[in-house]
Order: sequence, then structure tokens, then C-alpha cells
Amino acid sequence: MDDQHVNPFDDERSAFLALVNAAGQYSLWPTFRAPPPGWRIVHGPDARASCLAFIESEWRDLMPIAG
Repeated sequence: MDDQHVNPFDDERSAFLALVNAAGQYSLWPTFRAPPPGWRIVHGPDARASCLAFIESEWRDLMPIAG
């Protein structure tokens, strides 16, 4: 697969961020895009694997925080 067809969320060569929202949900996010409104950076920029490891260590309960 050439570079034009690589999903930016799967590109191991790129830098990533780990984001969290007010409901306590986490997301992997590429650094070339600004985080969406309502999300804040909690880790990174870092390698994709490091961001995923951070998310896995922090996000224990997949249910959103009731608000």
C-alpha cells in the first residue's frame, strides 16, 4: 500500500496525541490535526504505540462519566 492510502490513525511513522473528553473517553489523535472541540491533550506528542499504551493504562471503564 502506498503512502496515499495509509489511514493517518494507523501510520506508525507519525506522531500522535492521547486525548480525553469531559466524559472520560480517550482517543488517539494524529498531531497534524488540531484536537476537536471538547477534547484535551493528556499525553504526547509521542509514538503511536506509546499513546495507545497510555490510553490502555488510563481508560479502565469504557462507560462515559455521567454528567
